[in-house]
Amino acid sequence: MNEFDQSARLRLLFVCSRNQWRSPTGEQFYRTDPRVEVRSAGVSTSAKRRLNAADLAWADLVLVMERSHRSRIIEQFRDADSLPPIESLDIPDDYQFMDPELVELIRGAVEPLLAKRQGESVDDPAP
Repeated sequence: MNEFDQSARLRLLFVCSRNQWRSPTGEQFYRTDPRVEVRSAGVSTSAKRRLNAADLAWADLVLVMERSHRSRIIEQFRDADSLPPIESLDIPDDYQFMDPELVELIRGAVEPLLAKRQGESVDDPAP
């Protein structure tokens, strides 16, 4: 059996403003990663795919590109029973879809979070 079977896959929701460049890049980059399931959305009313309550209910971890996105989610969904953890990647809106620098920024921010969430550590002794 694959180490990361379907039931163990972490559900990541990438969020930016308009779901045009940054969050779709995160979704595209991690789409084939066996550790995760991914979606993306935007917080703006003009987003290509607008964030909704079902997205938040689905997600194990929300990865926002800017801290202001976290604030907007908390404000917009303040009546929700609970929200998944929200982490800011602190990536400015300076890139196009799949820009190599954007991909590296996303990967560099997400990999430590995945390792932490999945308890991966090469330094842990085997039982």
